[in-house]
Amino acid sequence: MFTGIIETLGRVEKLENEGDNLNITISSKITPELKIDQSVAHNGVCLTVVKKEGNAYTVTAIEETLNKTNLGELKVGDWVNLERAMVLGARLDGHIVQGHVDQTATCSAYEEKDGSWVFTFQYDSGLNNVTIEKGSITVDGVSLTVVDSKKDSFSVAIIPYTHEHTRFNTYKQGTTVNLEFDVIGKYVARLLDVRG
Repeated sequence: MFTGIIETLGRVEKLENEGDNLNITISSKITPELKIDQSVAHNGVCLTVVKKEGNAYTVTAIEETLNKTNLGELKVGDWVNLERAMVLGARLDGHIVQGHVDQTATCSAYEEKDGSWVFTFQYDSGLNNVTIEKGSITVDGVSLTVVDSKKDSFSVAIIPYTHEHTRFNTYKQGTTVNLEFDVIGKYVARLLDVRG
């Protein structure tokens, strides 16, 4: 489980195909604290550390993960949002995040306001995921509050700290992001669908 509060960014150092899998090697300041078999969220995708060497570590993404997330689009030199699993007894600063991406979305617009940024994302509503205004959404692993909810799009407002310390400052129109919808909302939607 995660909170959606990004700890740091990691830089993609190497990408290596192994069958249908992709081994992703990342350098990060948290590498010395990581352990083999530890779960780390990468752009909101929970992956297991399988190797450590110096300031870099390696995780493996399977074919299904590559097909359902933006990890298959990574290139050497790209930055990824990183968060280690939450610690029981610690404050839950974001919201409950599983690290299981529901689908991707595309950045359709962004606008700089006076001291903040508003990003709008378009997604396929045919997968029955929904957002609500003032509800929680995870974008590339970042816990955010929805400020404008429509059937197939939503907007979020980004404070300067988040813009500076996450991948948000690299987004432009057409950027693909990972979405994890609020877990409680997913259960409610599923119950309504089953009963309806």
